[in-house]
Amino acid sequence: METMTRKKRLPMSEINVVPYIDVMLVLLIVFMVTAPMLNQGIEVDLPQANNEPLNLDENLESLIVSITAAGDYFLSIGAAGEEREPMDLEMIALRVGQILSANPNIQVLVEGDSNADWGAMITLITTLNSAGVTNPNFITQPLNEI
Repeated sequence: METMTRKKRLPMSEINVVPYIDVMLVLLIVFMVTAPMLNQGIEVDLPQANNEPLNLDENLESLIVSITAAGDYFLSIGAAGEEREPMDLEMIALRVGQILSANPNIQVLVEGDSNADWGAMITLITTLNSAGVTNPNFITQPLNEI
């Protein structure tokens, strides 16, 4: 009988990383495209105040009510801020009341432009109080020290 010499196979110790690089590049492009769209809230010129930072719970959802210098009101829920169209006070009261009834632990934040009308800000606070918000927090910028 003929003796058959069998070649012993060694395990391949190389890893093909090309597919992983392709996936990484696709993810990089996706994040680069979506990052500019993650702008939270409405662009307002916040007033400056010498206050301590708010102790907000990062795990709780937040509701941000904004007022611009032109007197337009905006409502942003969570980090995404989907609502970008101006709303009237009645709609804000209705939506905030619905949100508070569904989630009473939500954090309500108010950001107002420093050039906004003071009367419009007081009207907004009164509307929030009538919707059930007992203690809204105001978003400000830290003072620029000279």
